[in-house]
Amino acid sequence: MEGRRMAAVILAGGRGTRMGTETPKQFLEIAGKPMIWHTLKAFEESDADELVLVAPEGGAEYCRKEIVEKYGFRKVRHIVEGGAERYDSVYAGLLALRDSGCSLVAVQDGARCMVTPDIIRRSYEAAEQYGACVIAVPSKDTIKLADDEGFAAETLPRQRLWTIQTPQTFRYDLCLKAYSIMMSSPETKEGVTDDAMAVERFTDTKVKLVMGDYRNIKVTTKEDLAAAETYLGERKREK
Repeated sequence: MEGRRMAAVILAGGRGTRMGTETPKQFLEIAGKPMIWHTLKAFEESDADELVLVAPEGGAEYCRKEIVEKYGFRKVRHIVEGGAERYDSVYAGLLALRDSGCSLVAVQDGARCMVTPDIIRRSYEAAEQYGACVIAVPSKDTIKLADDEGFAAETLPRQRLWTIQTPQTFRYDLCLKAYSIMMSSPETKEGVTDDAMAVERFTDTKVKLVMGDYRNIKVTTKEDLAAAETYLGERKREK
């Protein structure tokens, strides 16, 4: 991808209420380091040229001193504060990159700390080829669509169902265009749950599914925290 400048928006602005801890989950320790450290380390070792770290409201200075400076992350060029919703945080990150000259941008959940440089590389390659892509894995489970009364209305074809992960990676101009339209009014934000959905809704670009890793989980609960500890231990032994 010679000549391409690649950036990433790393989301660490959530409060992690489902974790049930006072400390936001992205700063909880896994394998001796804050969760967000593992995510940033993968991007630091990847093809990304520039990173934006989106901190919790009021948490930018903490992230600067206790994460970026403490651990020496050189690719983090911007630290911005997020908003109330995920799309507010993503948009803040995208705006921070307006003068960067980046061609491609990956959006990554900070709590998805099992991401690898290889996954990141494949996402950039697919975004360069198709304009938009998401890392995902085929569903292992049978999925049923429920009706309004909680009864099974339809069994969806499992061979066509994918579980979406991050990074979700796009041409920067395409992603910024989609988000700019979406953020223009409260009505346009309704029902948008991820970045790919914004691109699907507000542009004509199809989003390519790129094979991820079943271990690339998003740490949401204490059970996920334990699983991430196990996965990171396995990875260390594999090296």
